[in-house]
Amino acid sequence: MDTNWGAFTAAELELAKTVEERFAAYTHHVLATLRRDGSPRTTGLEVRFAGGELWLGMMPDSLKAADLRRDPRFALQANPGEGTTMGGGDVRICGRAVEIADEDAEARAGYAEEVEPPEPFHLFRTELTEVVRTCVEDEKYLVVQVWKPGEPVRTLKRT
Repeated sequence: MDTNWGAFTAAELELAKTVEERFAAYTHHVLATLRRDGSPRTTGLEVRFAGGELWLGMMPDSLKAADLRRDPRFALQANPGEGTTMGGGDVRICGRAVEIADEDAEARAGYAEEVEPPEPFHLFRTELTEVVRTCVEDEKYLVVQVWKPGEPVRTLKRT
């Protein structure tokens, strides 16, 4: 079962806000994709939350776009920032990327109007399979929040 960013936000507003804030804190994040041979590839990426979707835009013929066209599974890690404080925690989003074809002029135009990417570009919307936030609470507990489609957030605390 997959869902888009808007459905996740409707189901888990507080966690969604925290995740968006972490991504908004920095411009560049880390995208993990799968190479042709199945090994992982990590690359930098800017992301955009708009219109109930999490969008991934890429330069034409980039290796990460080729990876996602071949195997749409991805993991996206928010930039942790400087030092070790990670205000808001460490967040990761996993799912599948669905390419928006050039023929879908409306979706591409909406994205291009807001982001103003260099033309041409690859555009993917995401179908979420997992959202995870890890943080430290009371300088004592490691707290891990895990959300999967159709399930409530599960919170684990460790000392």
